[in-house]
Amino acid sequence: MNKIKRGAIVTKISDNKNVLFKVERIIKNSKKEEALLKGLFVRIIEKIAVKELRVVNRKEVNKYIEYTNKLLEKRIYNRRNAEYLKRIRTGKILHIDGDKKYTEKSYKYYKKLGLNAIVKYVTEEKQEMYIIQLLSKYRPDILVITGHDGMIKKGRFFNDIYNYINSRYFVNTVRRAREWDSRKELVIFAGACQSYYEALMSAGANFASSPARVLIDFADPLIVAEKIAITDNNYYVTINDIAGELRDGKDGVGGVGARGKSKQITTM
Repeated sequence: MNKIKRGAIVTKISDNKNVLFKVERIIKNSKKEEALLKGLFVRIIEKIAVKELRVVNRKEVNKYIEYTNKLLEKRIYNRRNAEYLKRIRTGKILHIDGDKKYTEKSYKYYKKLGLNAIVKYVTEEKQEMYIIQLLSKYRPDILVITGHDGMIKKGRFFNDIYNYINSRYFVNTVRRAREWDSRKELVIFAGACQSYYEALMSAGANFASSPARVLIDFADPLIVAEKIAITDNNYYVTINDIAGELRDGKDGVGGVGARGKSKQITTM
């Protein structure tokens, strides 16, 4: 049996969905040995007893990465509409992500779709410190605030923000963004897996995760941002317009909606 150590790719022995995680660090105490895990393709962070995990072999990992990349490429290919994008000025996206690898993947996704997007890596606990500076510099139409999250005691204390690993940082960042946005024109998506949806919405988000405290896919926040960016500003986008394209539909993402941010390019 392979020893579980930092950097290993693992899955839960009891998980029939075989969700893959990367071990961020091993935590040892007198009672048990735990691993701090981050989802490889879903935006979850959690602590699990090492004895409940198994190492996934490299061949299995590569096969899964290849499969998910093919799904992503297919999604990009189906959504790309070069002729349409030539006729519009899409909304400007500022995406702040707490995961360095996801930051790189998100940037590639936006660029392949031909969108005007700036993607910055800022750890979840520091996002509220940098948000005003970034908003003032880039002046986006759409703001995405995400990373990893998770409930500490699953299925309990839904209204306790300290029962969520990173939700309080996302909430504080949304509040600061709304203070900066005096005209209330900025469209905000906030949250990650199992985030405190109600608190994020109360803070001022247009869309947030996760109403049913479920996992959300790496690409779910990007799909919401893209939909707003390419939709004409005369049209109001609701969650019903997006839900069918998300990992778990309205269980994963909810919201009050927002007006599109694209404009037709006028030619003389």
